Amino acid sequence: MRAVGIDSHKDTLAVAVVDEVGRQVATTEVANTPEGFERLAGWLTRHRPERVGIEGSGGHGRQVALRLLRAGYEVVDVPPQLTARERRRQRTPAKSDITDAVGIARVTLREAHLPGVRTNGDLEDLRVLVRYRRELVAERTRLASRLHADLEQLHPGYQQRIGRLTTRRNLDRARRLLTGDPQPRAVVARQRVTQLRQLTRQITDLTSEITQRARRLNTSLVTIPGIGDLTAAELLAEIGDISRYRTRAQFAMANGTAPIPASSGRTQRYRLNRGGNRRLNRIIHLIALTQISHHPQARVYYQRKQAEGKTRREAIRSLKRHISDRIYRTLRDTHPHTALT
Repeated sequence: MRAVGIDSHKDTLAVAVVDEVGRQVATTEVANTPEGFERLAGWLTRHRPERVGIEGSGGHGRQVALRLLRAGYEVVDVPPQLTARERRRQRTPAKSDITDAVGIARVTLREAHLPGVRTNGDLEDLRVLVRYRRELVAERTRLASRLHADLEQLHPGYQQRIGRLTTRRNLDRARRLLTGDPQPRAVVARQRVTQLRQLTRQITDLTSEITQRARRLNTSLVTIPGIGDLTAAELLAEIGDISRYRTRAQFAMANGTAPIPASSGRTQRYRLNRGGNRRLNRIIHLIALTQISHHPQARVYYQRKQAEGKTRREAIRSLKRHISDRIYRTLRDTHPHTALT
């Protein structure tokens, strides 16, 4: 078996082929352009690899990944953490794109359960919209913070009358408060109010489109307490094709809800997993908090874990793992990806 590793960059793709024991067979570098993809596809036919691993298959390496999928290769995504770990195993501190590609190829050869590359389709379209909405919400938060700072200087004590600057009512109040003030800070603040109104309209329209798309996918995620249409869309956007994860344990490790064993001798303990998809982990965390507040069974589970001696945070982590398993089973049972890719 031969495996290929591709280290993707904005302008170039470093490529390496290794044999069944991980020995370097051949290397090359091509442009990260459609012409470069065709040259790479022709070069690979001479080496006949069974598997191709790409670091950055969701970014700079996405288009070459799709091209190789169309050519019939098994293409997997190699997390940067595994590449870094492979680099540390080498006896030399030297680093180059080619040596990284060799490391990626060895990880591809050794790791049997690497996730597959995301394909185009409804899930990818949903992912684009969800991420754009996340960017708009972040920009609105930054802009609202700047407006709060302006109002604090212009009208000390304004917060007694105006709360969050993400609602139409409060933005109208802020606008009235600033009306007629010729100070440059007030002029800028009025422009921020206008921008916030525009962003809020964009977010509202985008949220409506995202939830409609989520409903058309007919996912059963909304049957899980704490998950509505928007949260389901965010989960689908981050998870993609659930078949990329062969077990619920692998899925939990990928989203950071699986604790990492840290036992020694007679001491059996686990430490917090700070790895995995942190956006997905945050979504699961918010679901857990919602369930503790509003779902009796989740609250009983949470309280039982605390009675067993776990701290509040440890009990929440246990609930998050339980939710992760439930999400995995739900997506596995419904197989939404089969109709989307």
